[in-house]
Amino acid sequence: TTLLNIIGGLDRYTSGDLIINNKSTKNFKDRDWDAYRNYSVGFVFQNYNLIPHQTVLANVELALTLSGVSKKERKQKAIKALEDVGLKEQIHKKPNQLSGGQMQLSGGQMQRVAIARAIVNNPNIILADEPTGALDTQTSVQVMEILKEISKDRLVIMVTHNPELAEKYSTRIVRILDGTIMNDSNPYTSEKKEAEKSKEKRRTSMKFFTALNLSLNNLMTKKGRTIL
Repeated sequence: TTLLNIIGGLDRYTSGDLIINNKSTKNFKDRDWDAYRNYSVGFVFQNYNLIPHQTVLANVELALTLSGVSKKERKQKAIKALEDVGLKEQIHKKPNQLSGGQMQLSGGQMQRVAIARAIVNNPNIILADEPTGALDTQTSVQVMEILKEISKDRLVIMVTHNPELAEKYSTRIVRILDGTIMNDSNPYTSEKKEAEKSKEKRRTSMKFFTALNLSLNNLMTKKGRTIL
């Protein structure tokens, strides 16, 4: 988890270097890390990290709010991402609802929402932290098949304590013990470097009214707390 957080720019490394597309991050400023997290990586967590009072669609749209994307385009991209993970019929439900009742979305469905949120901004890297840890065997296979499909056109880095999943789905397995690499099935070498075209550096930019709307939504959801 610590390794994924460092790769994702959530935690800062204290020694060594993190090199992204042949570029060192040692001199990254806060805005560089913000842009990197927003455009280059998508996160899939074991416990989903969905906002319970927001709809499935709103949870996925949230990943686009810092990109300066219009409301119409956000909705279109979010619906497309949810279609890609097989949840087109669930977009207006909340994570604690199913078929309009009070049944909670299944773990597999919530994890698929989390995957949709991770891919909606078309990042280069998907970071998955024990994405099947809270799921049963059958549902785990379904989630892994989705991640396998995603990995066809982007890098998926997954942490797991399940060696069977790693052996079945991974193209490269790095075994780590106490922060030390014990084994690497396909180590990266200088011969594998490919010329990277320079990419336009993008910055995060949430529109004022989008930020205001999100804030008001959260305030009204917890009326008692807001009054206090």
